Amino acid sequence: MPAGFVPLPLDGGGEIKCTVNQSRMRFMDIHEKEKDRLRELIRSKSLTVGKPVTLSSGRKSDFYFDGKMVTLDAEGAYLIAHLVLDALSDVEVDAIGGLTLGADPIAATVAAVSFEHGHPINGFIVRKASKEHGTSKQVEGGPLHPGCKVAIVEDVVTSGASAMQAIEAVEAVGARVAKVIAIVDRLQGAEERFADAGYRFQSLFTLDDFGITTV
Repeated sequence: MPAGFVPLPLDGGGEIKCTVNQSRMRFMDIHEKEKDRLRELIRSKSLTVGKPVTLSSGRKSDFYFDGKMVTLDAEGAYLIAHLVLDALSDVEVDAIGGLTLGADPIAATVAAVSFEHGHPINGFIVRKASKEHGTSKQVEGGPLHPGCKVAIVEDVVTSGASAMQAIEAVEAVGARVAKVIAIVDRLQGAEERFADAGYRFQSLFTLDDFGITTV
């Protein structure tokens, strides 16, 4: 049977052929259903509105995304892994990771699911500072080597500072950043910061997907 065709049964006992385009449409339908479900999980488990908080960037906000409530949720982790892998379909990467702690569960789950898909992508963790014992490494896992291509991942980005810290660490060991991916972009400067620095960026969701506006 030619590559790209999937046999479908007919009442008459014959078969029809589903083209690559039809298969792609089915994939896109599944993708949108997974994305819709992940949006529901983020809204119900991660998003808090009306309670003032201080973000890691130092900014004050009256809404907050607790990313780990979804990235460490069984269903949420599964959906995130599939959607992040789809976001990486236009680049080749050897490893995925980011600044601890927000990136850690994402990197681990994506690594596991990528193996299941037959295209393994190793995970790594970037410490906020090099440890003072053992190997004294700031980047754990991978392993990363000069010239390897990596994806930097974040659960939530505001200014992009955490991702930029991770980028600086992996580039210090010779890795090249192919793409930066966030689950949620708060639309407060991260995208522009990455663009100005020359890095490709994609988020699965933005504030607009949750009906939130900033002043």
